[in-house]
Amino acid sequence: MKNFILDSDQFGTKVQASEPTGKSKSEIRKDIFVGNAYPYAFRMKEEEYNKLKFLLQVELVKFQDHVKKNGDRYIIIFEGRDAAGKGSSIKRFTENLDPRRARVVALEKPNKREKGQWYFQRYINHFPTEGEIVFFDRSWYNRAGVEKVMNFANKKEYYSFVSQVSPFEKLIVDDGIKLIKFYFSVGLQEQKQRFYKRENHPLKQWKLSPLDKLSQNKWEEYTEAKRMMFYHSHKNYSPWIIAKSDDKMRARLNAIRYLLSISKYKNKSSSKQMKIDPLVIASASEVYDIKK
Repeated sequence: MKNFILDSDQFGTKVQASEPTGKSKSEIRKDIFVGNAYPYAFRMKEEEYNKLKFLLQVELVKFQDHVKKNGDRYIIIFEGRDAAGKGSSIKRFTENLDPRRARVVALEKPNKREKGQWYFQRYINHFPTEGEIVFFDRSWYNRAGVEKVMNFANKKEYYSFVSQVSPFEKLIVDDGIKLIKFYFSVGLQEQKQRFYKRENHPLKQWKLSPLDKLSQNKWEEYTEAKRMMFYHSHKNYSPWIIAKSDDKMRARLNAIRYLLSISKYKNKSSSKQMKIDPLVIASASEVYDIKK
C-alpha cells in the first residue's frame, strides 16, 4: 500500500511518504483516486473515530432539523463495488436521525412488472416528499455497473440508460430536489479481505452473494464501467463524489463532512474537525478527465 505526502494532518495522523514522487498535489490525488493506492499507512483509531463521529452526528441532527423546517427534499445515493462500505456508511448517517423523515431504500432485483416499466420508474416511487431525506443503498446506477459488467442489460438498454440518466437527474434537480451521489472506492485486496470475513462470519454471510465472488475476477471490467459511469453522468448539477474506503471509518466521516459542507443550517459548527480530508474525498472531475 503506497503512501503519499499531501496536506492532511487535521486528524492528528501525519501522512508519511514511502517514496519520493516529484509530483504535484493534483497528480498525487489522481494517483490515489484513480489508482489502487490508499494514502494512509494505518487505519484510524476507534477512539478517535467515535469522538469525531459524535461531533458529526450532532451536526447531522441540526441539518435534518433544518431540512424538516425548510421543507427540503434530499436524495443521497451510495454506489461502489461490493463490500465498499456503502451500507455501513448509511447506518452512520441515519442512526441518530428521525426515522420518520429519513428513509433508506435498498431495492431487490426488479420483478416481472417492474421489468416492463421505464427503467427509472421504480426508483421514482421512492423519492422524498418535503422535509425528507432518502438514502439509496445502490440506485439506478446498477445499470451502469453490475448490469453492464454481468450482461444483465444488453447494449441497447445500457446506451439508453447513459443517454437518459443526466437529463433525468436534471429534471430531479430542477424540481428542487437536492441530489448527492457518493461512490465508495475500495481496493482489490481490501475487497478480497472483506469477502473472506463475510464468508466466515455467521452473522454476515447473507451479505456475500455468488456475484460478489465473481466481481473479483472482473475487477478491470468494473473499473472501466466506473470510469464510463463518471464520464456519462458527472455534471455540475449532479457531480460524483468519490470516497476512498479502504479505511471505512475515514470514508464514513468524510462523506458526512461533505454533505454538511454543502448544506446550510443553523448553528453550524466551525470546528476544524468539520474539514474534509482531500486524501479521502474528491469530486470525479478533479481526478478524471471529464467535461462537465
